[in-house]
Amino acid sequence: MRALRQALSRMAQYPSAMAGLTIISLLLLVAVGSVIGIPYNQAVDLWRGEDNVWREHPRNARPIWSGWLSQGSLPPTIITDSREVETRETRFDGGRIVEIPLAFDFDYDGFPAEINLFLEAEYEEVRPHLSMLWTTPDGREIPLRPRRVESRSHRESISQDSHLRDWRLDGLPPEIGLFGEPRDDPSAIPAVARGRHELLLETVLFEEDAALEARLVVYGQVHGLAGTDHRRRSLLVALLWGAPVALAFGLLAAVGTTVTTLLIAAIGVWFGGFIDATIQRLTEVSMILPMLPVLVMIGTLYSSSIWLMLGVIILLGIFSAAVKVYRAMLLPLRDAPYIEAARAYGASNARIILRYMIPRVLPVLIPGFVTLIPTFVFLEASLAVLGLGDPVLPTWGKILNDAQEQSALYHGRYYWVLQPAGLLMLTGLGFAMVGFALDRIFNPRLRIM
Repeated sequence: MRALRQALSRMAQYPSAMAGLTIISLLLLVAVGSVIGIPYNQAVDLWRGEDNVWREHPRNARPIWSGWLSQGSLPPTIITDSREVETRETRFDGGRIVEIPLAFDFDYDGFPAEINLFLEAEYEEVRPHLSMLWTTPDGREIPLRPRRVESRSHRESISQDSHLRDWRLDGLPPEIGLFGEPRDDPSAIPAVARGRHELLLETVLFEEDAALEARLVVYGQVHGLAGTDHRRRSLLVALLWGAPVALAFGLLAAVGTTVTTLLIAAIGVWFGGFIDATIQRLTEVSMILPMLPVLVMIGTLYSSSIWLMLGVIILLGIFSAAVKVYRAMLLPLRDAPYIEAARAYGASNARIILRYMIPRVLPVLIPGFVTLIPTFVFLEASLAVLGLGDPVLPTWGKILNDAQEQSALYHGRYYWVLQPAGLLMLTGLGFAMVGFALDRIFNPRLRIM
């Protein structure tokens, strides 16, 4: 252990090792913070979209920082709630009329992506009647088709109103026609009408205790630090939770395969004979089996649970090619003088293997162990990209799989691919720099005198 501490202290001489440690430390902080800030059950519910948690997020919106890189200002999502405005009420025989002005300022270069109106109605038998009037900054009034509120929780998709598009907006989509300046050329795209827009809701309530609350959501083109996907989910949840999943998977797989392989190799070297020959034959058979196709077959025919995949990886890695490497390192130790001394005072086989043989080769194995972690991180991401990732957990590979299915690159949504791919490459870079530095420290042939 003293030699190990001295070797680790020498890492300060390698700037690449310190940079790698910084990257790994940041990833660990993100992983721990994500698990604490977004507990497992909450993260799963968010990623599944339970209870319409993402209904007020735009679909396929770019990260907010991407708007800073482009020319002009792209609109974010604007939400106006009836509980935050002053309403006007007029009574008549048999009911009352409530006017709800939902006004907001729009000062951006781009048009909104979508417009939805969410209604929460309270009534016993008679449904409220709703009339809507859109007022532009230059004073134009555009009436929307009146209707009855269909249910107590109702969504009115203004962007999909074909009547409004064909009869009021000259064929323009509502998110463009309602926010555009008057145009002289019917084939031209109008300029954005900057200023204060207002949607006036006139609700007719036929019962004394009836009420209506409205929430106007004008979806933007940018949203959050990581953007959104085709299901309105914030990619930030998967990017944050992908860190603990990737690091845990890589660390557990590396520990499981390294420890079991080293133990199997040590047992074969110490006992020799039939046991060693059996281990070598099993290793040669296992080396022929391709791991990725086996995992694909299991994920397709049985289950794609991440824990099942982890167990299969460890099982297939027990008799990997590393057994022969470890065997070559352990063979000279079997006849070493201190091993003979241990046998002379009656040390058991288990004690000799665990206390005298394995610890002697551990320092040399540490660099390979460190560089093995990102290998399994990439393997988990590869399975997810192939559609065999865990269906529950939000991971970096799952983001890439969704991006592939939705043709994100073809539609210019580069953020959807670059963010998880960048984190994967950053993870591999951090562990690789630390592993290569440790190799120079522990490997006598590479050690700097």
